[in-house]
Amino acid sequence: MSLVQRVADLAARVGDVVASKIDATHPGLARAWVCFGYVGNQIVVRGSHNVASVTRTAAGRYRVTFATPMPDANYCWTALARSSVDTGQQRIAVVRATADAKTAHYVDISCTTAASSFADSSEVNLVVYR
Repeated sequence: MSLVQRVADLAARVGDVVASKIDATHPGLARAWVCFGYVGNQIVVRGSHNVASVTRTAAGRYRVTFATPMPDANYCWTALARSSVDTGQQRIAVVRATADAKTAHYVDISCTTAASSFADSSEVNLVVYR
């Protein structure tokens, strides 16, 4: 057996082992993600995984509903928001109020300015891990 064939066989075996250890439920993989924004008075979803919908509940406030619910509400999420204008006004994705909910079925996120007032963003990126 040639060296090339041995390396190819080894790579195939390593791939089989990794595939048996990491699947869609692995905690290191995102369970859901979405890239959306509020553009032209409507929500525009540019790409997503395991997201059924994004709803604007008020200026700068959004509800992201999962296509397949999380096992429980003990998940981690992180989000980033882009400024909607070119004048350097920051947008920050946050959970601001006790009214913002986090359930197995959806998560509420808010987008604010640096001065902590709610403001829409043309691009919000959310990732959920569990």
